[in-house]
Amino acid sequence: MTEPRILMTGLSFGESPRWHDDRLWVCDWGAQELIAVDLDGRSEVVERVPSFPFCIDWLPDGRLLIVNAAAGALQRREPDGAIVTHADLSGLSRYPWNDIAVDGRGNAFVGNIGFNMGEEDFRPGILAVVGPDGSARQVADDVAFPNGMAVTPDGTTLILAESYANRLTAFDIADDGSLSNRRVWAAVGDGYPDGICLDAEGAVWYADVPNKRCVRVREGGEVLQTVDLDRGCFACALGGPDGRTLFVVANEWGAASGTDAGGPKGQVLTVPAPAPAAARQ
Repeated sequence: MTEPRILMTGLSFGESPRWHDDRLWVCDWGAQELIAVDLDGRSEVVERVPSFPFCIDWLPDGRLLIVNAAAGALQRREPDGAIVTHADLSGLSRYPWNDIAVDGRGNAFVGNIGFNMGEEDFRPGILAVVGPDGSARQVADDVAFPNGMAVTPDGTTLILAESYANRLTAFDIADDGSLSNRRVWAAVGDGYPDGICLDAEGAVWYADVPNKRCVRVREGGEVLQTVDLDRGCFACALGGPDGRTLFVVANEWGAASGTDAGGPKGQVLTVPAPAPAAARQ
């Protein structure tokens, strides 16, 4: 296997990578910056988001959505750069909102972890859906630390990483964003799936912080490929000109706040992938 190549360094706490408009967009939670970086490593701060955490995805019309946990809201970036409220999520939970995935109808699925990590004992979280009109409602509960999510290209299935349950969970998606037929998509043994992405062969890549790896699995749990690193893998995305580059956002877990001696240790690394990114139909 090709050795991972470092594309970018100096992130405080990188998360939620997405390939969009020929660049990788990364949320640096520690610096509270949304950064876009090209394949030559040239980067710029696109937006400052005063929240920890915050995550991103795009509506089908190209407008950026930002999960702002501090504000308890899903925000939208207008074509002129203005940030507006797409949906108020505060009435659904007082706990932090986390990752997001948008389907081809404009339904935005957002996870809520259900407790204050580091301050409280674990409690299961929920999933919410925000419709294209900005209406928000709960669509699933009892999820064990909901993390990365992905929607299949045909828009019929949502795949969720349940980090504290060591599994990927699938739901059927109705046209209005309702979820049903909950099932285990893949049990991952001692894995702790964090951010995920889906490829064109129907396999899922999941990032794993404590095991310092990014793993490609088939539905049912068969491991197809593993990328081992020297630090925790927090999230991953497929992109590049042909969709065959795996981008991995990694950090030393103890340095994730960016306050350790030596400064921020977060990286974005690239690895050739065997199958391209799944394309929305």
